Amino acid sequence: METYGWLSLIPPVLAIILAWWSREVLVSLFIGVFVGATIIADFNPLVGFMRTLDKYMIENLTDSWYISILLFLIILSGMVGIITRSGATNAVAEFVAKKAKTTRRAQLATWLMGILIFFDDYANSLIVGTTMRSITDKMKISREKLAYIVDCTAAPVTSMAIISTWVGHELGLIRAAFDSLGIEANAYSTFMQTIPYRFYSIFALAMVLFIALTGKDFGPMYDAERRARKEGKVLADGATPLASDELTNMEVNPESKMKWYDAFIPMVAVVVVTIIGLWYNGTSGWTEAMPLHEAFGNADASVVLLWSSFSGTLVAIILALFKGGLSLEESMEGWINGAKALAGACGILILAWALGLVTKELGTANFLVDLSKGTIPAFMVPTMIFVISGIIAFATGTSWGTSSIIMPLAVAMAYQLGSPMMATIGAVLTGAVLGDHCSPISDTTIMSSTASAADHIDHVKTQLPYAIVVGIVAILFGFLPAGFNVPSWTVFPLLLLGMIALYLIVNYFGKAVEEN
Repeated sequence: METYGWLSLIPPVLAIILAWWSREVLVSLFIGVFVGATIIADFNPLVGFMRTLDKYMIENLTDSWYISILLFLIILSGMVGIITRSGATNAVAEFVAKKAKTTRRAQLATWLMGILIFFDDYANSLIVGTTMRSITDKMKISREKLAYIVDCTAAPVTSMAIISTWVGHELGLIRAAFDSLGIEANAYSTFMQTIPYRFYSIFALAMVLFIALTGKDFGPMYDAERRARKEGKVLADGATPLASDELTNMEVNPESKMKWYDAFIPMVAVVVVTIIGLWYNGTSGWTEAMPLHEAFGNADASVVLLWSSFSGTLVAIILALFKGGLSLEESMEGWINGAKALAGACGILILAWALGLVTKELGTANFLVDLSKGTIPAFMVPTMIFVISGIIAFATGTSWGTSSIIMPLAVAMAYQLGSPMMATIGAVLTGAVLGDHCSPISDTTIMSSTASAADHIDHVKTQLPYAIVVGIVAILFGFLPAGFNVPSWTVFPLLLLGMIALYLIVNYFGKAVEEN
């Protein structure tokens, strides 16, 4: 494959800078794709423009996985529209408002729901964000805070869950890297052993918990929370939430008899059908006997998520007809308004995927890896791999793409230099999550903004300081000491020390809005 050197960095860096400066993510992404396509087309802007439209924006949509994910998002958002139109979300908000008398309880409930929906990060973001949004709005919690909690309990949880849509991807990477080096080891056992070394993912979950418990924030997040609490503005002036007014300001049926638990019945249907569907799909229609984790790893998650979102929609329609007092026409109107709310987010996802395709052809990730090669101490390998994975995921917006490229290189480097293998593999997988959390062109970050109806750039700006702090703690209390091939039992004291450090940081640097 042709290499473009430093030129390969221009499209992602340009898209990120423009998105940060202009707050117009769609335009910024399009310009990034166009510039990359022009470079590939030997700097012919006319050909670059045509390839942007007829190749890079279309090619991913010919893949059943990508189109299935888009349909899943649209159908699930439509389901949420029906739930909202029927009055069930209002019933939830009223119920939780009676129980959760404090912002602390509302944030803890959001955090707990994010951990419980562990099987898929996309489903996690959409279900948690859309379910809790009306509740956090009532409690005057900023949309930026909601998006942060949603984002930090999606990929960190799913990537470490022993049964999830990520398992197959991660096992495949580990197995392929071991096979290429002739290493005899069980991939699933290795995966399990790397979980304690996912320092960033574990610390990110702890950080959210500490912030919710203490009620303290720092940096731009404190300003957002102060605005929401003192002025009642869950969104900043001039903010552009990714979910449109069709969903956030939908008319509710005043004759509704929906109870708070009715809002969760379609969500439970989504969860149940997803779990059963992953098992069914992974075992080829139950024709093959295999352990549950292997079945989940073999399943095509995009197809299963279509089954689950459609099933949840049917359940929501039935409830709306019999308890919500809606006609079929009104139910479908709610579904359409809910689906329309995702138009902007789908456009961003399509362009983010297109930019990923462009950076792949430009060899952006390989160039960054090549820059890092050289003579390095063995103990620095996990830290270096963690940082490189974060940078590549930030530049490309994809954690899966990053881990796919870095894993074989990282395993080979650890094997040749005698570096700790489990810590190095963990560094790849959790470093990609860090980069995802920091990147405005990451699909999971975009979906967190969408589900929370937050301004996307505001979400990235407020989350970035937290992600960087957690990343630094992960290096100092995780990857640096783990790089010295310390006994495996010492990882737990390291995790404890890192959590203590995070708690002290939140307590010392954080401020509670109510105290000021």
